Amino acid sequence: MKFKSFFVRAMLAFVAAMMFGAPAWAGTVQVGASGKTFASSAVQCTPNPTTGVLSSVVEAGLFNPKRGAIATVSLNGGSSTATVTADNPATKVWLPEGSNFVVVALSKKTADSYAFTVSPGTCTTAGNWFSADGALEYAASGKSYATVTPGCALNGATGLAQPYVHLFDNGSYLLNVSVNGAPLTQLSATRPHTPVFLSAGQNVISAANGSLSIDYYVRDGGDGTCTLP
Repeated sequence: MKFKSFFVRAMLAFVAAMMFGAPAWAGTVQVGASGKTFASSAVQCTPNPTTGVLSSVVEAGLFNPKRGAIATVSLNGGSSTATVTADNPATKVWLPEGSNFVVVALSKKTADSYAFTVSPGTCTTAGNWFSADGALEYAASGKSYATVTPGCALNGATGLAQPYVHLFDNGSYLLNVSVNGAPLTQLSATRPHTPVFLSAGQNVISAANGSLSIDYYVRDGGDGTCTLP
């Protein structure tokens, strides 16, 4: 039964990724009771395009929509934040701190609700600090640090020259590293650092020490390419 449950969740995530263009930060999704709507399975952090500040966000919308399908997405009982359709089935919902409810309403009688909690300090780099020469950014937790200015190297995964920064474990911590919500690798005493290649635009790098702390770094990847020296 556990295997079957895992398989179903994996298939749902795969189908959603294929349908919605596989946004890297969204991760897996949860499907509502109606079977017609979805929301991200967890809160992610990404720069808000309006403010440029790293903020908490989820994605919500129509799951496997039929032609002509339409729904409204709202937050915490307020007015509609967006309308989603079969042609544009998903939207980002920016969440404030505290308890949040994202509702995807297909009609007055049919609506799915998704609960998310944003803890104080989530998605903040306010406590991060820089080395005297400005070359390194240290996380507020003190558990990791990253180079500030991207270098250029060949990315073996893509075969392209891409900008990258280096992320370091600042102690023998077990850190789960993700980029834009997509798991990348794990740092520990046996693997204390890793290169992190940047895609086009703003990139959010996170290093999670279980549920104890999450370090965040924001890096601009430009157009996602670079010229090797």
